[in-house]
Amino acid sequence: MFPNKKVQKIVGSRIQVEMKGDLNLLEGTLKSVDDYMNLHLEDTMEIVKGEKVRSLGSVVLRGNNIILITPVED
Repeated sequence: MFPNKKVQKIVGSRIQVEMKGDLNLLEGTLKSVDDYMNLHLEDTMEIVKGEKVRSLGSVVLRGNNIILITPVED
């Protein structure tokens, strides 16, 4: 299965995203994904050393900068 098909199945879920060159994680609700793995997250929080430090709101992440996408367990 292609990775973007796998990610499309979790649209609407909370996810954590690790980005290239960034020590922090982003956690938000996945609203959409396209063929280039660009992600649109809402209610996004920046996580530093396991603690939520600031709210970023709605963000768009460029697919070629994403290292890891992890679903968040509720």
